[in-house]
Order: sequence, then structure tokens, then C-alpha cells
Amino acid sequence: MTVAPVGRGFSTTVEALRLREWQLGPGQPTLVMDQFSAEDFHLIVDDRADVHVSSKDGRFYLGWFSLGRPGTDGEGWKIAVTGTAKVRGYHLSFDTETPADVVAAVARVLETSRLHDSADTDR
Repeated sequence: MTVAPVGRGFSTTVEALRLREWQLGPGQPTLVMDQFSAEDFHLIVDDRADVHVSSKDGRFYLGWFSLGRPGTDGEGWKIAVTGTAKVRGYHLSFDTETPADVVAAVARVLETSRLHDSADTDR
């Protein structure tokens, strides 16, 4: 059904005006952590039950802080990739209520990682 505008304005459909449901809440952090194999990554669960994952070369870090990262205002996830001599690294943070599916999608940046031959130069 289309709603006709009265005078100037816009037209739309009733379907377009219906409320949508959006994924909310933290979900299951294992959706993120299960991406990391023991073959390529170190996994540490600390005394606060926070989970830390790092690549064996030390350039990738992912932290899950269920109660919030100490010293921050509700930071629940931290992803960091160390740069090289020629290219800066980066880091991302998400709050404790960010859906794990969103963080899992971002963490898939690892799919773009590759082994670096010692004969290669920094890119």
C-alpha cells in the first residue's frame, strides 16, 4: 500500500515504515574466539576471565573484556594490528554490548593476512 502525500512531501509504503529488529546485545563471544586456532595463535584467559588472543608473531591482538576493559568506559573488545616500518598499524574498540557477530566480521581481517617471506620487504 502506498501512502499519497498531502501537498509537498514524500510518498512511502507502509512496509517501509514498519519497525525493524536489529541485533542487539553482546551475543556469544565464542563466535569471535573460535576463529583462532592454537596452531597460529596464543589464547590466554586471565584471573578476571578476560580472554586475550595474539598471533604467534605478536602483531595481532584481540581482547574480550566481559565486564569492560579496566581503565576504560565500557570497552568490551579491543583489536590491534601492529604496523611495519613503512605502514602504520591500527586498533579498533567496541563496547561490551556490541554483538559478537559484528566483532567476528571485523576480526576476519585475518583472512587477509599471509606469511611474510624474509626475502620480501615491508609493504
